Amino acid sequence: MKKLIIIAGIAAAGGGIFYWTRQPTPPEVTNSPAPVNDYKNISYEVEGESVQLRNGTSESEAAPGSAEMITTEYFGNEVKADFNNDGTQDVAFILTQSGGGTGVFYYVVAALKTFDGYKGTNAIILGDRIAPQTTEFHNGQILVNYADRKPGEPFSADPSVGVSKYFKVSGGKLLEVPR
Repeated sequence: MKKLIIIAGIAAAGGGIFYWTRQPTPPEVTNSPAPVNDYKNISYEVEGESVQLRNGTSESEAAPGSAEMITTEYFGNEVKADFNNDGTQDVAFILTQSGGGTGVFYYVVAALKTFDGYKGTNAIILGDRIAPQTTEFHNGQILVNYADRKPGEPFSADPSVGVSKYFKVSGGKLLEVPR
């Protein structure tokens, strides 16, 4: 009887070992970001730096250990169209960036829709303390209209000169189209 109990115990232990070694291995964890279908929650390249928006906003130290923060925010003036001819609707809009000074810099960016979600482009500066008007899409180009100051006018002057700038997407990059 003792032999039978010992044999049953060894069989149970062997069965348990067999069971645990046959369990599927857990999926490998990767550091690649999950697809994001919200262009207010992806990164854009602003002045050569990657800026990760979260709910349309990003804050980072102006310098390591600095109390001064650089704030980048979704401003709006969206236009939706297929900028790169891939059959999906992309989005272009304006971001603002400000730091410890009085300047508020305006940039145009595009979020390109892919199978996996949106991918942000580089930002192109429009100006400091301008007055954005409209963002449109015509003939394969993004058109941004805004008011700026006359050459030599101080930043305290209200923007009063109409400016139109054209942009296109090529190879996943946003480029200004000279006029």
